[in-house]
Amino acid sequence: MDVNIRGKNVGITDRFEQYVEAKTEKVSGLLPRAQSFEVRVSRQSDRSPQNGDQVEITLIGPGPVIRAESAGGDKYTAFDMAYGRILERIRRMKDRQHDRRGKGRVSLGDAAANDFGTIDVTPAPLEVLESVATGNIPVTSGDSEEQYTPVVIRSKEFPAERLSVEDAVDQMELVGHDFFLFVENGSGRPSVVYRRKGWNYGVITLAEA
Repeated sequence: MDVNIRGKNVGITDRFEQYVEAKTEKVSGLLPRAQSFEVRVSRQSDRSPQNGDQVEITLIGPGPVIRAESAGGDKYTAFDMAYGRILERIRRMKDRQHDRRGKGRVSLGDAAANDFGTIDVTPAPLEVLESVATGNIPVTSGDSEEQYTPVVIRSKEFPAERLSVEDAVDQMELVGHDFFLFVENGSGRPSVVYRRKGWNYGVITLAEA
């Protein structure tokens, strides 16, 4: 497994490189086929170094990409926290794979027909579906014009992936996000899974007009 370390506005010392490489031995043991372990370190504020450093870790397959990031008083602390999240996501992925071993995949259509009782996914509430369909999503603002802050919308584009609902949930957990966009393998419809309270998940699917 290749180990790549990059720094932005912060120096990468030989000691830090050796520290990271020693930690990756455990990752290699858990995922022997992993290809690349990428670490990006950045100083949170050039003018105020005491604010600490941020570390982003990306673990590249084969298989789904696993990501984690964290901030700490220094790059060692930030790395340890992000590294701990990577290990937790690896273990969670392996546990889910073990639990599903020998079980068939469930398509979104079949899951919906059974009111999602066969998988650990909860349908989106009606008010959420109506808000998405009409575009009437509530937006809160400050109490006065002086407190108003323009909303910055970031745009990203990713290749469409055909996945089952369970695989989409796995992907979402591995990258540490609260939602994941995908194309449902059975129906071919654009869909999104999202995190609810506890270990419950929701799924929204776009139907043809």
